[in-house]
Amino acid sequence: MTPHRTRTSRLTVIERLFGVVVALVLAQPLPAAAWNAAGHRLVASLAWDVLEEPARREAAQLLRAHPDYRRWIRRVEGGDEERTAFIEASTWADEIRKDRRFYTPGKEPATPLLPGFPDMERHRDWHYVNRPLAAPRPGEAITGVLDRQLVTLAQALGTPDAAPSARAYALVWLIHLVGDAHQPLHASARHRPPGAYEKGEEREDEQDMMVINPFNARQSTTTLHAFWDDLPGPPWLRGERLAAASRALTAAYLQGLPARSTPAQWLAESWEIAGSSAYPPLSDGRTISPAFYDEARTIAERRLALAGYRLGELLNAALRVKRRGD
Repeated sequence: MTPHRTRTSRLTVIERLFGVVVALVLAQPLPAAAWNAAGHRLVASLAWDVLEEPARREAAQLLRAHPDYRRWIRRVEGGDEERTAFIEASTWADEIRKDRRFYTPGKEPATPLLPGFPDMERHRDWHYVNRPLAAPRPGEAITGVLDRQLVTLAQALGTPDAAPSARAYALVWLIHLVGDAHQPLHASARHRPPGAYEKGEEREDEQDMMVINPFNARQSTTTLHAFWDDLPGPPWLRGERLAAASRALTAAYLQGLPARSTPAQWLAESWEIAGSSAYPPLSDGRTISPAFYDEARTIAERRLALAGYRLGELLNAALRVKRRGD
């Protein structure tokens, strides 16, 4: 665990860059969403800079085959349509949670299949894999399929003769899910020990417990999961400020990285961080302390930087495959 730091002794990279405080973070993320919109855009921005030119061209071409491409490029700034589309696509997998074109099986009736989509499910269980931090109880199953989907989608993207719409769908999901894999609470689950529940009380994952965050003046009470989701910064982060933040993260965390890693390793890292650093010390009760806050910010920044670099490397490999006859 990184030694605790106080806000007066050292500010985090993004705070130094913008001179803002966490009170800017106003949005409450949707349940089970990893990183807020700023976090996913930062990952995509970093990845775009890692992409080799052939991979950039292939990614840009594939994104044009996605049904929501026109919506993404409404945010074009400075004329760079391809980069904007890639970054805006990073939040699509969270946005469809409230999109009526899509549905959640078992909760809503199926919606009509629309052109360009292989199915209309929201696939909420793709975003996480809840591996218990303690020894699992009898009958306690691991939920979520993030580990499997990272592999499946990378294989689909790396199949050059597949339909462009299918590869575009895989690409957009990968841009998002690689970020999810680096959020510690999306690779773990922790429940209170037996006997810690009142009679009739429903067992809760401790990441859903309410915490007091004194560093957010507008929303001081939130879930621990939402606290981690919001660490990347204000969810409206875009444009030059987004580009500057990704440059700062690159300079701070992406020097001398080890050889290419695998999705299984990313999730193992997240699981280990969750066990060692994601939950406030019991001595602090449910109040986020300055030391815990500062360390969480540092962890989040490094995880975002690694996610961006690894996404870029994954896409370089997947998009390097040539079509038959090329």
